[in-house]
Amino acid sequence: MAKKINKKTGFAVFIILFAVVLAVMFVSLFLGSVMISPAELFKSEILWQIRLPRVSLAALLGLMLAISGVILQGILRNPLADPYVLGISAGGAIGAAVALAAGAQVVILGMSSVPVMAFVTSLAAVFIVYKLAQVAGKTSPETLILAGVALSAFCAAILSLIIILTGNLQSIYFWLLGSLSSATWSNVLTVIPYAVFGSAVAYFFSKELNALLLGEEMAQTLGVDVERIRLFLIGTASLMTAAAVSVSGLIGFVGLIIPHFIRLLVGPNHRYLIPISALSGMLLMVAADTIARTVLSPTEIPIGIIMSLVGAPFFLYLLRRRRVEGK
Repeated sequence: MAKKINKKTGFAVFIILFAVVLAVMFVSLFLGSVMISPAELFKSEILWQIRLPRVSLAALLGLMLAISGVILQGILRNPLADPYVLGISAGGAIGAAVALAAGAQVVILGMSSVPVMAFVTSLAAVFIVYKLAQVAGKTSPETLILAGVALSAFCAAILSLIIILTGNLQSIYFWLLGSLSSATWSNVLTVIPYAVFGSAVAYFFSKELNALLLGEEMAQTLGVDVERIRLFLIGTASLMTAAAVSVSGLIGFVGLIIPHFIRLLVGPNHRYLIPISALSGMLLMVAADTIARTVLSPTEIPIGIIMSLVGAPFFLYLLRRRRVEGK
């Protein structure tokens, strides 16, 4: 049974986890294919232009993907919901690939057109999945998952077609595997507005997310405009996912693993679940990226592969557990 924590305990957990995230990020700066002494590292371009932006970007992506997972699992009341599983990530990759193939990488007021395109196709993807999963006005969890898997496969086929038509194999293949090897300060600045906006929105609507856990009818009696809140929060989750996809490619299962584990630890109250999941997502992504670039150094493993190796078995475990429990 999920634990319930009070405000004091939740704050203590947040502070401890925040300190752990900072410590892991700091250690990660010293690890890489090139070994540099601490004295020399802080004077080198490798730290300021390669490792620091990469670690910062990994943390921001972990935050956005984890919060997206919390939102989707909350509004759909389904622990299997995740931006990757539901096809949102794959839909975003289509938009990013089209923008790249068309050379539409325009930056206006610090906002790149690539995440904008990714956002549009992410919304289209989640709309299709959501509609396919509706039966007599209700959402079927099993159909939701199957529709997401099918749409992801369809999007992968479209990406392959784009590669054939444009010959742009290298940059588009990057989206399929997921990698932070090309992380820059520009990428960090691009995703910061999405991370801040998404985090603020998710926390602001934590009360409504708690109400939705009780069911649609109960939430409506508590004054929640279920349909409006659901669509707005799905849009917010899609926006963060699209921004993440636009700079890193397809990185799955962060939004599946983190909310599930944190919910077991601190309970379903989104007032605590959201910030603690955000920090846990940051921790997971920084650790995974550190492993990706060091375990087979100097060869780098795409972080999307690392997360799939961990996340796919976990997804199958959850699916089997739900079937055994008859849910």
